[in-house]
Amino acid sequence: MRIMGLDVGSKTVGVALSDAFGWTAQGLKTIEINEAKGEFGFNEVEKLIKEYEVSKMVIGLPKNMNGTIGPRGEASQFYADEINQRFGIPVILWDERLTTVAAERILLEADVSRKKRKKVIDKMAAAMILQGYLDSQN
Repeated sequence: MRIMGLDVGSKTVGVALSDAFGWTAQGLKTIEINEAKGEFGFNEVEKLIKEYEVSKMVIGLPKNMNGTIGPRGEASQFYADEINQRFGIPVILWDERLTTVAAERILLEADVSRKKRKKVIDKMAAAMILQGYLDSQN
């Protein structure tokens, strides 16, 4: 059984997956969504849960630097509640402050073009969220 990590945005959801042992996280894909239109990609998430036999979900919770929850954090909480209700798997909300910034910095240091960064930033942030959780468990 694997653990899936999600970085939920308003237009995309980055997806990462643990190895079978729960030691490492790898970026898997980016799901296009449209929060404004109520399109959240749950059908695609369900396919991935079944395909990879996911037993637990870790969703990034973007907190403000002072620890409070803002609109993006509330959106992640909604997404977590929906995942839990729809698929009946445990969901952990994981503090993701600065993960997207860190992912962007790594890609910039690797001299990845802006176009390529845009394609991988969300799944890389999801992998960083998931790896943070996995490291805390081992």
